[in-house]
Amino acid sequence: MRKWILLLMILLLSSVSLGQQVIINGAGATFPYPLYSRWFYEFERETGIKINYQSVGSGAGIQQAKAGTVDFGATDAPLPGKEQEESKLIMIPTVAGSVAIVYNLPNVEKGLKLSREVIADIYLGKIKKWDDPKIKALNKDINLPSIPIVVARRSDGSGTTAIFTSFLSTVSSEWKEKVGAGTSVNWPVGIGGKGNEGVAGIVKNTIGAIGYVEFAYAVQNKLSYAQIKNKYGSFVEPSIDTVKYAASFFKLPEDFAVYIVDAPGKNSYPIAGYTFLLLKREYQDLEKAKAIVKFIRWAYEKGDKYAEELLYVPLPDNVKKLALKKLDLITYQGKKVVDLLK
Repeated sequence: MRKWILLLMILLLSSVSLGQQVIINGAGATFPYPLYSRWFYEFERETGIKINYQSVGSGAGIQQAKAGTVDFGATDAPLPGKEQEESKLIMIPTVAGSVAIVYNLPNVEKGLKLSREVIADIYLGKIKKWDDPKIKALNKDINLPSIPIVVARRSDGSGTTAIFTSFLSTVSSEWKEKVGAGTSVNWPVGIGGKGNEGVAGIVKNTIGAIGYVEFAYAVQNKLSYAQIKNKYGSFVEPSIDTVKYAASFFKLPEDFAVYIVDAPGKNSYPIAGYTFLLLKREYQDLEKAKAIVKFIRWAYEKGDKYAEELLYVPLPDNVKKLALKKLDLITYQGKKVVDLLK
């Protein structure tokens, strides 16, 4: 009898404990998903606060944040300040990262060089085979196969697409005029994949494929990635250092809405961007609001080592300070949540 009573008490205590756990729900960008998964796991271990995150793409993340169906959204496509205000949202950066141009070519595991113009022409459907003279001219030391180029691109609303198409619009007037930039565009060619995972899967499983994915996905899936000819004329690979260098040329505006594309400088990787969280200006649940503020402070204080392990670029201290000031705008019943945490 005593055993049953003891067991009942344990179950009751467990249910009380579970009932008190704060659970945060977020959705959006697939670009930072490898990092966010690690951050949320480590944060829960330390605090007991659970963060559920759906990697559904920046387009869906923006929509759900605006609709208020999640506690926070995530996007790589920055919202302009006016749109943030109209939507009663606050946007803050978490890290920066790069978009790698990945490919699947027999016997060409590394060393492929691509120019800005060639990448645009491939995605415009003008360059159709790997032994095209324009590609061969950049890769005289590589025996390029005479096989069709299979273009992979995103099928969903995507911040990675917004970064990539912003780059293409910057380097190609034809692309800017015919296609433009955004989370979703009318692609001239290509096979669609959902999320960075989907594009990585197409490239990994298709001989002759080319695609664009966040750098961590390229590394995790052991995909080959190209050296890109930057604005300076150097061929540069994605890395923490080359993205840091590129980001140093861009001053973050007050609303944080900026892309890190086609930066000047010898060592700049030309396809990169920040990724952001979209937070509510007014929360109806105080404990959730407190938990979100705690998480952001934790990520800025303790998250950098995990970011670098997964090939993301931590924010400079001055950017973190600007972002932390934005937390003053988050309120509960008209009171600043940061004050209620004290």
